[in-house]
Amino acid sequence: MSTNEKVRENRLRRSAARQGLTLTRSRRRDPRAVDFGRYWLASSDGEIQCDPEGLTIDQVEERLLGTPEE
Repeated sequence: MSTNEKVRENRLRRSAARQGLTLTRSRRRDPRAVDFGRYWLASSDGEIQCDPEGLTIDQVEERLLGTPEE
């Protein structure tokens, strides 16, 4: 993960926290795994607030901020 990607991920974590959500990332290290590189948004009670298969970082950004970064 590059520095820019980590900065983007941290910014989205803070944005999710302001909305009462938690952003989590898949811990899979196998690129062939179905959920590799996927993210989930969960409420404070742990209920998943997105597709159970997870979201890409672009989808997370669109959901939290309304528009993707270019």
